[in-house]
Amino acid sequence: MISIEGLSKIFSLNKTNITAVDDLTLNIKEGEIYGVIGYSGAGKSTFVRLLNRLEEPTAGKVIIDNQEITALNTKKLRLARQEIGMIFQHFNLLWSRTVEDNIAFPLEIAGVSKVNRSRRVQELINLVGLNGREKAYPSQLSGGQKQRVGIARALANNPKVLLCDEATSALDPETTNSILDLLVDINEKLGLTIILITHEMHVIRKICNQVAVMEQGEIVEQGQVLEVFTHPKKSVTKKFVEQIMKSDNQDDDISNIIKSYHNEGKVLRLHFLGETTNQALISELAKKFDIDLNILHGKITQTQAGGYGTLFVHVKGEIAEIQTAVDFVQGKTSVEVEVIENAD
Repeated sequence: MISIEGLSKIFSLNKTNITAVDDLTLNIKEGEIYGVIGYSGAGKSTFVRLLNRLEEPTAGKVIIDNQEITALNTKKLRLARQEIGMIFQHFNLLWSRTVEDNIAFPLEIAGVSKVNRSRRVQELINLVGLNGREKAYPSQLSGGQKQRVGIARALANNPKVLLCDEATSALDPETTNSILDLLVDINEKLGLTIILITHEMHVIRKICNQVAVMEQGEIVEQGQVLEVFTHPKKSVTKKFVEQIMKSDNQDDDISNIIKSYHNEGKVLRLHFLGETTNQALISELAKKFDIDLNILHGKITQTQAGGYGTLFVHVKGEIAEIQTAVDFVQGKTSVEVEVIENAD
């Protein structure tokens, strides 16, 4: 659906070249919700603006639905952009227009008749849940309602791709979740391919199928969300995963817990993935082996592809029996296990 080859963007500032996007290559399948995450300055917002040429690339190709966007002249680009919707962090609404007039704006530009515009606007208002707010102005709307207008406007011309540039960053957590649920609903109902730019791992975890991690203009890690979450390779990815899996004091808490138990028995760290999060492993170990188990600490969270989590367990018993139990977990289940002496 989307093929990005060697995409680069170099800005010139005070006679100094700054590389915002550096030789980026990526493939995104039709119908995916693809997340791109990075800290401020990573180049992710520049990247998403290159996809519809709001920024002109210095080098590389962007191909969407077999059409090379980077090779189009001005007239053809204007038509191609009708198939690429975009929503923004700060909504970018027309403040002098009502909700329905904001949504109708791209249809006016496309030359759609008034009758068809009205019909399409009402469809979109129903889709994004703004019934009864048609005549309201942006100043009369909450942040979540404004973003729903932005989403409806981006969908007006039935695009094949929806670009979301920090679309939830200006919203509170509850409103963020409602907007993310709406994006999932739109993806399922319309089969829309969504590229979502964010610095929040919660957003990636909740709705994305695939994720790419950006740092200094490059993609340093990419893959299925569940795989990247459970086996992060780069330090920047590990920091993002910690946003979800750890509280501020969790490292200290786990270290203190382990210190208090390490002279008696063993402490195991169990890594659960996908369907194994529903597995009654602790109960099974207690029944099969002559050991005592005490759960010390754990957290399980969900992604679009399933759950994952970590559980710290204190095990008491004969050393040989503990090792037999560990071998059983490693050989007979899909749960990963390690015997630890500290929390590092």
